[in-house]
Amino acid sequence: MKVYQLFINGEWVASTSGETIDIINPSTEVIVARVQNGTEEEAARALEAAESAQKEWKKLPARSRANLLYKLAAEIKANSEYLAELLVKEQGKLLKVAKGEVAAAASFIEYACEGARRIEGDIVPSDNPNEQIWIQKIPRGVVVAITAWNFPLALAARKLGPALIAGNTIVIKPASETPLATLELGYLANKVGIPAGVINILTGPGRLMGNALVENPITKMVTMTGSTTVGQQIARNAAVNLTHVQLELGGKAPFIVFEDADIDAAVASALHSRFDNCGQVCTCNERMYLHEEIYDVFMIKFIAAAKALKVGDPMLHDTDMGPKINDAELKNMERLVEISVKEGATIATGGKRPEGAQFNNGFWFEPTVLTNVTQDMTIVHEESFGPILPVLKFKTFEEVICYANDSHYGLAAMIFTNDMNTIMKCNEELEYGEIYVNRGHGEQHQGFHNGYKLSGSGGEDGKYGFEQYLEKKTFYIKHKI
Repeated sequence: MKVYQLFINGEWVASTSGETIDIINPSTEVIVARVQNGTEEEAARALEAAESAQKEWKKLPARSRANLLYKLAAEIKANSEYLAELLVKEQGKLLKVAKGEVAAAASFIEYACEGARRIEGDIVPSDNPNEQIWIQKIPRGVVVAITAWNFPLALAARKLGPALIAGNTIVIKPASETPLATLELGYLANKVGIPAGVINILTGPGRLMGNALVENPITKMVTMTGSTTVGQQIARNAAVNLTHVQLELGGKAPFIVFEDADIDAAVASALHSRFDNCGQVCTCNERMYLHEEIYDVFMIKFIAAAKALKVGDPMLHDTDMGPKINDAELKNMERLVEISVKEGATIATGGKRPEGAQFNNGFWFEPTVLTNVTQDMTIVHEESFGPILPVLKFKTFEEVICYANDSHYGLAAMIFTNDMNTIMKCNEELEYGEIYVNRGHGEQHQGFHNGYKLSGSGGEDGKYGFEQYLEKKTFYIKHKI
């Protein structure tokens, strides 16, 4: 049984609490490792180490920082099999999905490295004679990264890459359920020679450790991926020091299929965008709207495809869906289905834990499709973050746009149509930061992962996400000619 310590200032450090947290395999409920239960004292130590290291780290040319991070990305790829299996054990995702996550983690860092030569400021004209205005981009300082449990390694890399290339140092707080693959970054950082204190990784209770990191005046930026409730609390806590906050929070993505859509393509994408990673993706298909003209034919194909999905051991290549992350999440699935039925919905397929001895342990739930759903039902508005899909029928463009925008969230939306006028009207009227046209969810590094409303603020990825990790300093240069 491996017991991970805290990674502070390039060293593995035991917590003063003397306590550990069990990391449970969601497929078997077996303890796969233990991690240290960090305290406020360790949070302060990590921030102080990061602050000290940042003084020299920011002086390195950005290209030199990139050279080190390219080596880190290479080590992630070199250890991809081990890291992928660790992700399966701690998170329950399919091995093939875990391999994709490891590749994405390395790619996030590599993409950030490509921007090392693109940290650009401006020289703008002054209203005064013999004067220029220089606007320089500079690092913020110490960045605290708080990550979610659904894609723990990729989310850590998504934040680590741009933070360090910009000249910041970082303290990463992974989710308590899934810290193992992220902690392995500490070993790899030391192996490639990243200076002590540049990367720090802490484990411990989210509320205690999170508050200690967010409220500390050393922290100059907080980047967080997780639930809206936690994000709101982080924003409140960060307000004490007016710390810059970047939040990527919940979603309730509408999946809209118009009457002229390619039905087979839409069915395949709807299936992928609801049940991938057991529905534990913030941009997942959370509610599906089908035009009344294609509803019946679509649902015949979709229900058959959902029933054909194989739930089981995530290590097997032919498995389509693994377990939920923990028992609390599983019980929430049962609660949402119970509420939906009471409110008038019909279970078209699924709706419960699967039967069979292989499911006696673990947090399993069947792929579930609900029909006879109305817009006012709980399941249409509350994020499920699991394999439950409510399906609604619509008649007109105006009706479905009203339904789609009727949400506290605004992260992603998906539409299927071959009519360019419909696409442009959706672009104009849908209140979402990401819109996928004729394909399922899945953002790219050079895009901008940005949510509206209660889905967050700030955004990640691409040149606009990189800007979050930089401050601006303005010089008024008076000279003589």
